[in-house]
Amino acid sequence: MTSATAADYAWIRTPSLFAFALDVGYAVTLVRGVTPGEVLSRAAAEARRVCAGGDELTAAYWDFSEDGGLYDSALVGAFTLPGEGGDWTLVLELGGDMAMTPRLWAELSAGTRVVAHTGNGGKPLHFFHWYEDGELRTSFEGHLYRTGATPDALNAHLADLGLDPDGDPAPGLDTKAAALALAERLTGVRLTEGTLAAADYQVGEIPDEPVEAWDCVTVDVTDAHGARTFAQTRIDPL
Repeated sequence: MTSATAADYAWIRTPSLFAFALDVGYAVTLVRGVTPGEVLSRAAAEARRVCAGGDELTAAYWDFSEDGGLYDSALVGAFTLPGEGGDWTLVLELGGDMAMTPRLWAELSAGTRVVAHTGNGGKPLHFFHWYEDGELRTSFEGHLYRTGATPDALNAHLADLGLDPDGDPAPGLDTKAAALALAERLTGVRLTEGTLAAADYQVGEIPDEPVEAWDCVTVDVTDAHGARTFAQTRIDPL
């Protein structure tokens, strides 16, 4: 594992593709030992084109958005980077609606490792996930509230990065930069502004997962005095 720190990722706050991703929402997924083409295939992505560099990917995103593509799908770009244990595929999704889902992350991690982090574009929803061979090992939104099969397995790294597992972040810490440093520690993949700017992205369109239809809405709550309120309303199909 590397000893990356938040300072190594201070560049994310300067004008760059990742700064743009922070504004519009993003998901970064790192998959060990699976090619970009195979990742896109497993995600049921429709292959579109190869974008030569971050500027072309950004232009493709705007074209996709203006054509209404974001209503029922998402645009992602994937390329290969060296890391711990061999090559890794990095998948960058732009936009606030995440096509890279927990179900997909778990499937992609079969027999390998997946690390992902996301943000939804200026709102305080930022997640970090680590999967190992189909199992969610550690996941958190705020670093204090960790879930997964081994929720405390990364605590030593969190503390070293300035994210006290039982307290507030270190004063002045860029918590997003710390999340990228944590991803590097788990993957050995060093992500740089230059890498994102120069990569050749295999671009694909991933359809949204179907939403399960609801036939009723149930309210079942008990107040502090033990009084229970139960109500159920059926939803008639249109």
